[in-house]
Amino acid sequence: MRVNKLFATVGVIGAVVAGISVSASPTAVADPGDCPSLYVVAVPGTWETSSGAAPKPGMLTQVTDRLASSDIRTDYVSYPATAFPWEGGIYGESRAVATANAGSMIKAMADRCGATRFGIIGYSQGADAAGDLAASIGSGLGVVPADRVAAVGLISDPKRSDSDALVGPDVVGTGVGGPRVGGFGAVSPVVRTFCAVGDLYCSTPKDDYVARLAGFLAVSSNPDPDVVAETQQDVGVLLGDIASAGGLPVLQGQLSDQANEQRRREIEAFYRSGVHQEYGSYAVDANGTSATAWLANYLVGASRM
Repeated sequence: MRVNKLFATVGVIGAVVAGISVSASPTAVADPGDCPSLYVVAVPGTWETSSGAAPKPGMLTQVTDRLASSDIRTDYVSYPATAFPWEGGIYGESRAVATANAGSMIKAMADRCGATRFGIIGYSQGADAAGDLAASIGSGLGVVPADRVAAVGLISDPKRSDSDALVGPDVVGTGVGGPRVGGFGAVSPVVRTFCAVGDLYCSTPKDDYVARLAGFLAVSSNPDPDVVAETQQDVGVLLGDIASAGGLPVLQGQLSDQANEQRRREIEAFYRSGVHQEYGSYAVDANGTSATAWLANYLVGASRM
């Protein structure tokens, strides 16, 4: 009898050590009670935040202030939000930090709350980062499965593609950094982009190769070896477009004194217009709904699905 009990005890201990359950059936673990139905990660634009700091009131507050619901939780992403080397960090590095930080926030929530779905929004440089994060998830290489992303909203995305779902009047060209190679993959159906007519950050004419080249050099200014392949694909597309248009003579023609003067006037007019900062009043539908209000409504709708 004692021998039988000894063998039984050893068997139970062995099962526990081996990680084998000796119970009749597993017990499901419920999510904590404070898990939202939708977790919105908001990535501010250049100079609207900094590393370790709370974001300043900016474009996206006109979206998130409208999300007063117990079913939605919003957190802002802190990152350098710099654009120039003399600010302590170049654009590409800053954007990469934003993408990584936003991804970490989503993963932490996903690990804790298994039923929570996600909204990813960004403005300007923040839209660049948010779009890259959404694209990685859509490709199957992201921090969560694509079906857990309920909504993506990108305001003035420097990598806007003319095939992205644009909310509002048609605009010319693509983002100044060129479109993302491969697009958004499996999350494409829930991505919405907003680009005001005349906003050169998200609407650069495809045949302005000098502007596209300058934009590409800015958005790809990240020495991280993990993005080398992506950068090579992007530059391949740009060089292919230049070659198809006539090659080096076309590029040289766009660098003439006359062309440079015209470009200078256009850029000055763009900055004077303030259009890049007007998405809180920029109407995107027949009812006069602003881009920020439309995006807020879209997120609320996603939280109820």
